[in-house]
Amino acid sequence: MTKRRASALAATLAGLMVAGGAQAEGDPQKGRYAAQTCLGCHGIPDQANVYPTYKVPMLGGQHSEYIVSSLEAYRSGARPHPTMQAQARALTEQEIQDIAAYFASIDQSR
Repeated sequence: MTKRRASALAATLAGLMVAGGAQAEGDPQKGRYAAQTCLGCHGIPDQANVYPTYKVPMLGGQHSEYIVSSLEAYRSGARPHPTMQAQARALTEQEIQDIAAYFASIDQSR
């Protein structure tokens, strides 16, 4: 594991611990609208980044706390990925909560 990935993982895990298992305070209906940009990558089965090449994860059914923590880590720069950092920085706190609630409420399993 690279130093950069280890730092990103540590930031995500720290965010999860801070969340303390609290449920997201988001509105899944509002999140459905706000997540349309997210679905451009995270809603396509077997989607992969061009560089670095890796499979883009499907987010449906993911724990809302994880999504909130991840977006906060991208926004702060603790988690590296320029596209995700830009996307996260454009979101309000409430939009992050709404998006997390939406993805937690849907099933993208195939």
